[in-house]
Amino acid sequence: MTCYEELVARGLIAQVTNEEEIKEMINNGKATFYIGFDPTADSLHVGHFMALCLMKRLQMAGNKPIALIGGGTGMIGDPSGRSDMRQMMTPEMIQHNCDCFKVQMSKFIDFSDDKALMVNNADWLLKLNYVDLLREVGSCFSVNRMLTAECYKQRMEKGLSFLEFNYMIMQSYDFYELFRKYGCNMQFGGDDQWSNMLGGTELIRRKLGKDAHAMTITLLLNSEGKKMGKTQSGAVWLDPNKTSPFEFYQYWRNIADADVLKCLRMLTFLPIEQIDEMDKWEGSQLNTAKEILAFELTKLVHDEEEAKKAQEASRALFSGAGNSENMPSHQLTADDFTEGTIDILSILQKSGLAASRSEARRNVEQGGVSVDGQQIKDFKKTFTAEEIGADGIVVKRGKKNFMKVTVQ
Repeated sequence: MTCYEELVARGLIAQVTNEEEIKEMINNGKATFYIGFDPTADSLHVGHFMALCLMKRLQMAGNKPIALIGGGTGMIGDPSGRSDMRQMMTPEMIQHNCDCFKVQMSKFIDFSDDKALMVNNADWLLKLNYVDLLREVGSCFSVNRMLTAECYKQRMEKGLSFLEFNYMIMQSYDFYELFRKYGCNMQFGGDDQWSNMLGGTELIRRKLGKDAHAMTITLLLNSEGKKMGKTQSGAVWLDPNKTSPFEFYQYWRNIADADVLKCLRMLTFLPIEQIDEMDKWEGSQLNTAKEILAFELTKLVHDEEEAKKAQEASRALFSGAGNSENMPSHQLTADDFTEGTIDILSILQKSGLAASRSEARRNVEQGGVSVDGQQIKDFKKTFTAEEIGADGIVVKRGKKNFMKVTVQ
């Protein structure tokens, strides 16, 4: 199976500008391609995950990745998929986020010996002269055509600022610069970036008389059509300090049955034949498939040791097997006890399982709280330090929120 055939089999490709040429380039290691990452936070998240996996796959096939950090475009903000304007960031915030990205990307992409590049579009965008840009690039863009782009249509109803309107031109200029400086002949991105990417290929054609190519990646959506990578508490981050390896593991372990095979195909590096065999699985076998998915992705992001710890902790919590030492934990101090005891509502609140005592009480009264597998029905229930013991207790709220609580 060729590299391109595998991308198709895994359901990764959404749109391409010229399939035959792209197929030939990718299969023969002739693509120098880029994917852009706007530094809107100090960590990459699950939304970036598929792009990183694609870069890794293509590099393994002999192609050269360019990770473009949007230090310049980040000063404007991409309106794609937005109903409101992004928060403006300072240059210092953007630089800090760029530095964090490079550390995380290095786990997926080999930057040694010029096998891949990481560049920042601030290096050219921030030096542009406005009048020169208008003369050089402005005539290559039709406003009428730009306004038909989906990313702009979504914002027109609430008001599209001229600042955001320029984003497509900036992203197109990136492709133009990368083509000139590094021979970058292909751009990859999410399916919502199609209009911006076509702007780049058209700019290269009009300014340089050369062909460049674009391919969009299927967006990672769940069976309900919503973007994956979000929880009630926010995004699922790749930084272990923002989303612990265990929480990352649990996110994938708990996805819907309808999504597990799709995620195995799109995100893991397991042989496609092995995943096709799992298509026949049903019932409890789907839980095994989810464990495989969670383990493989946690290993990719956090390494195999952390994946094993997360798997052991998950099994300890949900099946009674495994090692509970690696569960998320909270340590109580002597100050948390009143006259030698602490009530269940305080435990829930102090451990972060509930935002307030009133929320904790609702959780208990609705039957959603247990300690060491025993449901707690009395919201006045108290525990002594001795009852919690040196090994601690496992407090669970709902089906998926839990904490090992110990005493200092």
